[in-house]
This record gives sequence, structure tokens and C-alpha cells, in this order.
Amino acid sequence: MFKIIIIWFWRRKISISLLASGIILVGLWSWAYLETSQKYPQGYKSVNSVNEAVEDSNQSYRNLFVLQKLISDANRVLSSHQNRVRSVKNNLLSPSTRANIASKDSSGSAVVVKEASAQTLSLVARRKKAPVVGESLFFEEERLRILENQQRAKNSAMEDIQMIDEEARTLTSEERQIQYEHELQRMGVPVIAGIGPETGKAPKERLVHLDLKGAPAKITFLKQLLTMLKTLGATGLLIEYEDMFPFEGPLANLSATNAYKKEELKDFLETCALHGFTIMPLVQTFGHLEYALKLEEFAAMREIPESPQSICPSRKQSMDFLEELLRQVIEFHLQFVNESTTTLKMTHIHIGCDEVYRIAECSLCRVKLKDQIFLDHVMAMAHFIRTHWQQLNVLIWDDMLRPMSLTKLQTSLIGNYVQPMIWVYTTDIYASISPTLWERYAQVFSTVWAASAFKGAWGESLTIPPLQRHLENNIRWLAVMNKEGGRFAKGFQGLVLTGWQRYDHFAILCELLPAAIPSLITTLSTVSKGYFSTNPKDNDLLKVLQCYFHPDSSQFYQFSLRLYDKLAEIQMYLHHVQDRSAWMSAYNLRHNFSSILIVKAKTEQTQLFLRELITLSKEAEQLLYHIYDKYTIGEFVEQHIYPTILALQTNLANATALSQARHWPRRPLPIAQAIYDLQMVADTPKTIVHDTTR
Repeated sequence: MFKIIIIWFWRRKISISLLASGIILVGLWSWAYLETSQKYPQGYKSVNSVNEAVEDSNQSYRNLFVLQKLISDANRVLSSHQNRVRSVKNNLLSPSTRANIASKDSSGSAVVVKEASAQTLSLVARRKKAPVVGESLFFEEERLRILENQQRAKNSAMEDIQMIDEEARTLTSEERQIQYEHELQRMGVPVIAGIGPETGKAPKERLVHLDLKGAPAKITFLKQLLTMLKTLGATGLLIEYEDMFPFEGPLANLSATNAYKKEELKDFLETCALHGFTIMPLVQTFGHLEYALKLEEFAAMREIPESPQSICPSRKQSMDFLEELLRQVIEFHLQFVNESTTTLKMTHIHIGCDEVYRIAECSLCRVKLKDQIFLDHVMAMAHFIRTHWQQLNVLIWDDMLRPMSLTKLQTSLIGNYVQPMIWVYTTDIYASISPTLWERYAQVFSTVWAASAFKGAWGESLTIPPLQRHLENNIRWLAVMNKEGGRFAKGFQGLVLTGWQRYDHFAILCELLPAAIPSLITTLSTVSKGYFSTNPKDNDLLKVLQCYFHPDSSQFYQFSLRLYDKLAEIQMYLHHVQDRSAWMSAYNLRHNFSSILIVKAKTEQTQLFLRELITLSKEAEQLLYHIYDKYTIGEFVEQHIYPTILALQTNLANATALSQARHWPRRPLPIAQAIYDLQMVADTPKTIVHDTTR
């Protein structure tokens, strides 16, 4: 009888195991329910609170991942750009060194991918494998362990919520700052002394710079951008039109053929008014006048004939031109200020005056000192504006004032005419503006502005702004404004986040605005709070996350990363196939001397790369169609994709040329005539006599 019972149990061991597991599972669930009911009385929203705590924690980790990825990607692009520039200019890194670095990086990546792939395949194999005897019990044990861990995590989160107020009361201010700085380090955010939740102070005015020269974003896109900027704390815009403004009359030819129409700008400015934005137009009146002085009809106003960079301030024609320039821009904007329906705020006009490279060089100007010419011209422009529009304050960039002495600045009375906008885009503000200079400015001006950057400051041909450096630049400006603001009678008026589209009128495009949206959101939200918030409940990185997957902007950001990776891959391919090749070098091409089979093997990927770049070009057009016109899209493609297509086509043409030969000469090959012409080797008879005795 006992044996029969044992056999009966043995034959039904799987069913009995499942039944026992179910009983244990029900018991654990019941215990967890009773324990929770006793711990949290009826009416207490424990489940919701726990869920909220877990969601906050999950959101914090998602934000952390997104920020770290944005910083990592941007730093990778910037590092590559700087290495390329450094290599070209200084030849610091040899090709072999770069190749070794690249091979190490690529091999490291391959290991990670292979390991990840192996783990994934193993997991899939385990999931597809049919269950065997005993696995069901093991599965139930795993489920129980997971449930216990989840319940433990929920209980821990609930305890954290209950203890947070008590911890906040017990921690000293110094301890909270240490905790905050630890969180910044964990997220990859720069730690700046004196900036934190308890000490951070947001600037009174927070303006975003729209640099529209030569790359006008469509009004529909800019209007959508306004809503985001308002949400993130912007108070206004610094708008630089240059040749995108619809000039008329004697200045009509200043406008580019794809400039905005007045109706478009009216629609945009009315939308700005609805958001309560302050508008500050920026009109260059000394340097950076290439868009006007490049034209033949205005060339006579140049400081020197060969450069349209600076205007001659000693000519009456120049002053008449600049006054008409200011009049058209100011009066166009003021008409919206005076309307009763939508009131636009406009209290300042920016007249540029930065980087005046050519000054006091023409026959009329060279009889005067450079500093005096600059000060006289600035005050003449400011006097014209204050005479006709008394409600407007005049701003200039500060860089031309930096080398001037205190006596010269005070004697000129420039502090009664303009407010300087102090611009530094690096991560060390004091390297450009020393404490001595701050003191000098404080004795001349009652108030000043500051200017940071969210793009267009770390490389004239970058495609993605280095977010970490821009974020540090803005945080350091917050610290400097807190420290130096007390020197001035009226403190700082505000901070402008500049976003340059070109370094000057003749320069190619730097980072496009859609690719800079993550940097803009992160820096603007930080400036608007006065510090970088690590609290997931009020951290604007959630908006970064939303932007990161936004159809109009983040797709282009991700596209820019893919394009960068593909171009880097192709450049490395061409480097190995051509520059470091023993069969497709310039020497092989000059002498038409190579191995056809090896040439074909080395260039078999060229056609594939060509097709991929053509596809990327079409994708760029599709992504940018709703943001820019065809000219900006075409320039982007021609600037970033077309040169590599040309290089690949040249590679194919070279391969075809080397593959035509069927017979090759005996060695030694003749020395190229250019070598003799440059006297790189001793001049010898062109007919080489071979020694046949050997």
C-alpha cells in the first residue's frame, strides 16, 4: 500500500509541484496584502503615492539617460571636429596614430556588440526552448522572488516619501549643497561653486537669439518654437535679420531674394506679442556689414576697398545709409508696439559694433585714433536713436571696449549713451573678463547685459552643438552675474542665449537650429531657474525628452548623429583605400601602375557608400522641408554630404583608370617631371641607361 502511494505521488509529481507553488504564491500575496493594510490605514492613498514615487524615480533615470546621451553624442562630435582641425593645422597626430586609435575604438565597440548579441541570442534560445520537468517550479520561485523585490522597492519608496521632509529639516544648507553637487556629477552636469537650489538666481530678462542671416527658418516653425520658449522661461527675443529683412526704397537690394515678406514678419511679431515677449532687433552699424558692403552700389562706403567687413564712419554717405537702415527696422517693429490689439514690447535696440577688424585705415580715418573713432561713431548712432525714439535704450557688444582705459571711457561719456552686452561663450568667463575689467565697467556703466551661447560657438562647421560646454557656459554666467552684479548701480538687466547660424556673412552654416533644440532647452531651462535642477518633479529635462522624440526637431538631431557616423566611417574607408594604400596612392595613379584585382577588392564598398549618401541627402530634405526653404536645405547637403560623394566618385574614377592597363613597364619607373621642376632631386638625364651586366 505504501509503495502504491509513493508510485501515485511520483507519477503526479509535476501536478503536485504546481499545486504547492500556487498555494505558496497565494499565501505570499495574502501576507503582503495584510501587511500593507496594517501599515497604511484605510483612506490613505498608499498605492497612488507609491506609484507616483516609482514613476518619479523612473522619470529621473530616463532624464539621466537622455542627458548623458546628449552630452556624450555632442562631445563625440566636438572631439572629432577639434581633432580634425588640429590635425590639419598642426599635424600633431600622424596617420598611423589616428589609425591605431580608430582601430582600438572600433575593436572595443565590436566586443560590446558581440557580447550583447550573444546574451540576446542566449535569452531568445532559453525562451524558445520547450519546458522540461522541474522548470515550472523554478519559474514560480523566480516569480515569487521578483514580486518580493517589487514589494520591497515599493515599501522603500514609500518610506523615502515619508522621510523626505524630515531629512530636509535635519540636513544643513551645506549638506544639501553637497548632496546636490553629487547629483550633478552623477548626471554629467558641471558643478559650479555657489550655484544651487538655495543660491541660484534667475536673470531678470532671458532672451533667446534668433540669427536669421542667410538661413531663414519658416515662420510656421518659428511660431511653434515660441510656445516652447515661453514654457521654458524665456522673456524675449534678440532678432538678427541681416539680409532677411524686407528692406525697401534705397535699401531694397540689401534683402536676399528669399528674405521674409512683411506679412510674414507681421504674423510672427503678433504671435510674439501674444506670448508677452520683449523684442530686441539687432542691426549691425560698424563691423559685420558684409551683406551690404559686398554690393557694388554700397562698396564706396568700405573702410578699405578690398574688404566689405567694416564701414567707414567718416563719410556722410555712410551715416545716411546707417540712419536709413535703423529707421526702417525700428519703425517696422514699433508699429506693433503702438497697436491696441496686440501690444509688442520693445524697449531696446542692439546696434552691434563687435569685431570691427578694419578701423582707422582709410585716408579720412587714419588721422584719428582707433578708440576715438569707435567711441565717436557709437555715440553718434546712439544719439540718432535717442533723438528720434526716446523710449529706446541702445545696446552694443562690449569686445571693442575691453582694451580701452578707464579714463578714455569716462571722458567719452559713453556710459550715458549705451548699455554694453558682455559676451563670452567659453567655460571660463574670467579669462575674457577679468575682475579689473568688471570694476572698470562698473565705474562707467550703471547696468550691463550678459550673453552666453547655446549653439554656434565651438566650431564654424559643427553640425551638433556640444551640450555640456554650452550648459557649463550658461551656469558659469549665472555664477558671475550673482557675484559681479552688485558692482553696478542697477545690476544686470538680463542674459541673452545666442545661437549663431554663421560666423559671418561669408561663412558656411554651423549647427542648424533643429539640431540645437536639446541644447537650447537644457540651457534655457537652467537659466530660467538660476540653477540646474536635479529634482525630477520640476526638472525641465522632461521637456528635453519630449523634444528628443519630437517629429520636427529631434528626428533631425538623430539624423545629424547618423550622418556624422556615416561620414566618419566613409572618411576612414577612403583614408585606408587611398591615403594609406599601396595600390591606389597618388604615386600609383601618376604612373598607372597597380594590381587590378587588389584595386577592385579595395573599392567594392564605394558604390554602397554612394547609395547610402544619396539616401541620406533625400532624408535631410524630407526632415528639413517644414523648417527651411530649398536654398538652406541645398546648402546643408552641399556642405556636409556632397564633398564626400565627390570623394567617392573620384575613388571610383581612379579605380577605373588603374584597371584599364593590361601591360606594365619594367622598373624603375620614370621620375615625375614635377620632381625635377621643384628641384626636389638632382637634375639627371631624362633618358635612363640601364646596366645590363647585372
